[in-house]
Amino acid sequence: MNDTRQHAHQLIDRLPEMQLSGLVQFLETIIDPVTTALRNAPIDDEPETDDEKAAVAEAHDWLQKNGGRGIPHDEAMRRLGL
Repeated sequence: MNDTRQHAHQLIDRLPEMQLSGLVQFLETIIDPVTTALRNAPIDDEPETDDEKAAVAEAHDWLQKNGGRGIPHDEAMRRLGL
């Protein structure tokens, strides 16, 4: 183990239990900021608009007419010119 990592372990071992959870949260944020942001994001409690409801209904109808199968990724990319 390198000196910096060993020193970090020694400092962690000296921390009081009450401070460990804060350190763990900090380390998780550094290591995986996207997961931390998602975990802390507010719940989307906005009501669905009429346009959104219509778009979802249209998508459901399209799926039903196409045997419940979506468009394969490669086909979607081709249609988008990508």
